[in-house]
Amino acid sequence: MLSRDYLRLTLSNLHSGRMRSALTILGIAIGIAAVILLTTLGEGLRLYVLENFSQFGSRIVAVSPGKNQTGGIGGLLSSTRPLSIEDANSLRNLPYAIHVVPVVQGAGAIEYGKRVRHTDILGTGSEAADAWLFRVALGSFLPPSAGYSQPFAVVGHKVRNELFGTENPLGRFIRVGGERYRVVGVMEEKGQMLGFDLDDIVYIPIDRALSLFNRTGLMEVDITYQPGTSAEAMAERIRNRLIARHGAEDFTIITQDEMLASLDRILGILKLAIGGLGGIALLVGAIGILTIMVTTVRERHGEIGLLRAIGATRRQVLLLFLAEATLLSLAGGLVGMLLSGLLLAALALAIPALPIQISPLFLLLALGLSALVGLLAGVIPASQAARLDPVIALQSE
Repeated sequence: MLSRDYLRLTLSNLHSGRMRSALTILGIAIGIAAVILLTTLGEGLRLYVLENFSQFGSRIVAVSPGKNQTGGIGGLLSSTRPLSIEDANSLRNLPYAIHVVPVVQGAGAIEYGKRVRHTDILGTGSEAADAWLFRVALGSFLPPSAGYSQPFAVVGHKVRNELFGTENPLGRFIRVGGERYRVVGVMEEKGQMLGFDLDDIVYIPIDRALSLFNRTGLMEVDITYQPGTSAEAMAERIRNRLIARHGAEDFTIITQDEMLASLDRILGILKLAIGGLGGIALLVGAIGILTIMVTTVRERHGEIGLLRAIGATRRQVLLLFLAEATLLSLAGGLVGMLLSGLLLAALALAIPALPIQISPLFLLLALGLSALVGLLAGVIPASQAARLDPVIALQSE
């Protein structure tokens, strides 16, 4: 039997059962579309989160109070000794250190005239904008201070719009948590990161924030470093300096490489889990092919017997039914790719901010997966067809 004979017989058999073939193709198409859609969104989400997480720069080491291995969790639980402003200042003269940014965060009411907005308040130092690669749209960031800081504030883009509208906020007085501050700057629009609105923040000096929130220590200290050293070496310098001050390692150091690696692993697992959900739909399609092919073999005993009677071998009958199953699955894969493309295009138009990352590799894998599903689903019924005795098959007609 020639290749064109396989193709002609396969197409004629599929055409004779058009409704059954169409339903089978639809089942596979839905499964493939689900796999492509979910894995594409999962990969887009992973890259989106990593990209947003990296926007603060590529050489940052974060120090938080408490040792995670002994129960402290990033400042939420008390540690043996909290991180202080003096601890942060002691890190400024470390080799390769560029910026040292103490951080404490809270929330409160921001008042201007009769307008009130409840938002996040970030206490930090004068180097925060440079360290985090934030730009100031109007005015300047918080000025450096040798002693107790002046009551200056920098507002985010959204806070400025909500409180001042088109009015120039520079030099205006606002109340932050009931205290009076002069606005010295407005941050450039930054957007959101992991659900945190970077434009809905008011920045105030770190010492005033500690007093405002009645805290004894910092939540975090961020250190940026020069490219002439590694993250591990910089972390070791920070560790030695703080151990010398505290007498013990009662803090946690996390490099950005570690944060990104952990985040990437978590998001990678999430993407696989999401893809697995799509795989369930594909499994349903495979069961549909198996059911259809088993039914087809039972209905075509006479045809199988005739093929064997005119000289077709068991291998040729096996290949014929495998070709039908594979062709059905491939057709379902192509329809599924088209369907997923239309759905992704519709999502991109409806939700422009939705992270969509289409990979040609995913498409090729999806098509290969559909062929593999058809091949595996067709093995059992094809083997049954190949094992039929031609005489018994013809008698059953």
